[in-house]
Amino acid sequence: MQNYPNCSVSSPSWIGDGYCNSGDYNTAECGFDGGDCEGFNAKYPNCTISYPSSIGNGACSGGDYNIAECGFDGGDCEGFNAKYPNCNVASPYIIGNGDCNGGDYNTAECGFDGGDCEGFNAMYPNCTIPFPYLIGDGYCDRSVGDYNTTECGFDGGDCTSGTSEFMVVLIRAI
Repeated sequence: MQNYPNCSVSSPSWIGDGYCNSGDYNTAECGFDGGDCEGFNAKYPNCTISYPSSIGNGACSGGDYNIAECGFDGGDCEGFNAKYPNCNVASPYIIGNGDCNGGDYNTAECGFDGGDCEGFNAMYPNCTIPFPYLIGDGYCDRSVGDYNTTECGFDGGDCTSGTSEFMVVLIRAI
């Protein structure tokens, strides 16, 4: 830190450790993280993200990483953007990972989660829930959203006719 007397950061040992840290570290006062961020700053001068090391790490990150100023995540998102140009999700890397993710992922723009939701959508075409993996997981999700509905097959059979198994047992006991 003696090379950077005006640098005030919480972890001075991070300065010049070979890893580009953002925020107060990547400033002139801190020598652009002791030189760690010079390459990043030269390549992406207008890219202001929290984790510069995520740029070009092989995984397409969403949000502010997948923008022109950050080289579409250092090129990591080019294939994704070509395949799903109108899919704007927080975690593009989970599209097509074998798990059906709901919400914005299970849309035509995102290829119905890269095809992961095709089976789910065929079984429950009008079931629009954020977490499809909760359907048929052995637990009646009656108090969480619209899982225990006709459209969602009463939580994929986890609930009986719109009433949880627990409630059926309780009613019989009374």
